[in-house]
Amino acid sequence: MRIKLFAKVLAALTLTSFLSSCAVVAVGGVAAGASVMADRRTPAVQAIDKGIGLEVENALDKKFGDSAHINVTSFNQKVLLTGEVKDADMKEQAAAYAKANKNVRSVFNELVIGPVSTYSARANDSYLESKIKTQMIFTDKLPSNSMTIVAEGSSVYLMGILTENEAEIAKKVASNTNGVKDVYAYFDIISEAEKTRLEKQGKADESQPTSPPKY
Repeated sequence: MRIKLFAKVLAALTLTSFLSSCAVVAVGGVAAGASVMADRRTPAVQAIDKGIGLEVENALDKKFGDSAHINVTSFNQKVLLTGEVKDADMKEQAAAYAKANKNVRSVFNELVIGPVSTYSARANDSYLESKIKTQMIFTDKLPSNSMTIVAEGSSVYLMGILTENEAEIAKKVASNTNGVKDVYAYFDIISEAEKTRLEKQGKADESQPTSPPKY
């Protein structure tokens, strides 16, 4: 846990050196507003995804400790495992544990067998994620907050709920980003009709009161 915390701090410092404070605030403001409008998961599924990520990652941290570096990403109840483990047995154990979670639909095991990554490599991956996310936010016709982006060892993994056209745009944006080695997409592909239905449903959910009426 301390290694991950240190890596996150180092990543934040690295990002600060590349992005001005004004740019960070601007992007953050756009992302915050867009997340409500663009996430095609229901609030319940969003909460489930957060729970899956926390539960699985904490359990694997306790099980393997500093002998492995495992990141757990859950989107629409599909789990992506990235990072490094020392052998094939550990890789299989991690995947088996994730699959055993009752809320998990499927698991994509992208763990690499090899030495744990350095702090500088993780900082570079964090910066790469930020570059891609920024480009996604400002790409027309791309619901950037209905997807998640993970960079690991300069490889990029994309998950989300997109139409075929949106998926192609997202893969193109990621592939054209300087520093990206490979792009892997694990999208839930939906039709244009389903996209319209989800967006209407999202607006309906927003209009609902978030607190009980006062009398």
